[in-house]
Amino acid sequence: MNNAITQWLSKTKLPYFTIFAVLAAFCTYSCMYAFRKPFAVATFEGLSFWGIDYKILLIVAQVIGYTLSKFLGIKIVSEAGKNSRGMSILLLIGLSELALLGFALTPQPYNIVFLFLNGLPLGMVWGLVFSYLEGRRVTEILGAGLSVSFIFSSGFVKTIGALVMQQWSVSPFWMPFITGLLFVPPLFLAVWMLERIPPPSVDDEKQRTIRQPMNGKERWALIQNFAPGLILLIVVYALLTAFRDFRDNFAAEIWQAVGYGDSPEIFTATEIPISLVILVMMSLLFLIKDNAKALMINHWIIFAGIILVGASTMAYQSGVINPAIWMILTGLGLYMGYVPFNSIFFDRFIAAFRYVSNVGFLIYLADAFGYLGSVGIMFYKNFGDAQMSWLNFFVSASYVMAIVGAAFTLLSMYYFSQKLKVWEKKEVITVG
Repeated sequence: MNNAITQWLSKTKLPYFTIFAVLAAFCTYSCMYAFRKPFAVATFEGLSFWGIDYKILLIVAQVIGYTLSKFLGIKIVSEAGKNSRGMSILLLIGLSELALLGFALTPQPYNIVFLFLNGLPLGMVWGLVFSYLEGRRVTEILGAGLSVSFIFSSGFVKTIGALVMQQWSVSPFWMPFITGLLFVPPLFLAVWMLERIPPPSVDDEKQRTIRQPMNGKERWALIQNFAPGLILLIVVYALLTAFRDFRDNFAAEIWQAVGYGDSPEIFTATEIPISLVILVMMSLLFLIKDNAKALMINHWIIFAGIILVGASTMAYQSGVINPAIWMILTGLGLYMGYVPFNSIFFDRFIAAFRYVSNVGFLIYLADAFGYLGSVGIMFYKNFGDAQMSWLNFFVSASYVMAIVGAAFTLLSMYYFSQKLKVWEKKEVITVG
């Protein structure tokens, strides 16, 4: 039966394959979020240890684990073969759920270490899921479907977490574990679907270049070939990641500050329109067959998104738009920049330069430093500017990202446009 489904998917019409693959990836990663983000909906008011807000300690502990996972993923995900990917996903998420049980059972502040252990395995799930989707003619659509999962699910699992506490009278310490349990059955079904997806076809490989695992020597060779551009991209991505993580982790505090503290549905209601717009915008890029042109358009989308964050914040402070519209627009601008990095940008990068490699390495290279930046922001907020409110800090971060991020995106665009002029005369480049 399993082989029959895979064979059917390899022969069926492209729209049917696309729908199946998008559902599998979307559901898998949405379920993963139920093991990572529900705790963020709890404010843990009044708790602090060593002079530091308890929730900040929890977030920093999880982000440090998640960041370490990204550095490990540079090697592990880039070298991963086709076998045992599904089992690896289930094992990693299972370990994170055990950590949430430890968090519930262990008294504060000693349970903080379990948030570190919760984040440690989860950082590698994205790369394993995306490995099923990369290097295909419809990778934009597949990547968009996967990417909107963390936009939608971030709000959705917070809503579920809030309802678990409100409707079932579950404590904030048990709520993350209980929420995770609710998503175990759909997780198994989603991973089962992922395992049915066939490898890229011959036509896929012709259009998007062959993808293969990379060893250390091969990874270093790619970095040497594109170091200036990669550094510019990593800086932009680090800003986007830190901003996104702050917005995600402290959404409850920001919403409280603007008058929506008693509306758990707001987390989902504001993320749904963002998800739909990003899904359509990213999916339409598959219509562009020229990989070099698509790479430049991706730059422009990232640039426009970063500018939107700054412009909408200015409009909110001027009283032109209300807080809900502002949060939607900052979220839309953020994900216009963030989503391409997590899927289609590096896929098109590999295809444009005809460099036989894999997206996992590039995503995890950027992700590792991106989350390192997120940790830095957490420490700066607590030790460098602890008196500033969450709302004011978010506003200031919007302007910093808009100015620095936009400038570095334009520099990256110039670098890669010049690099493509030299590269276009070369044949397909194999790693190493």
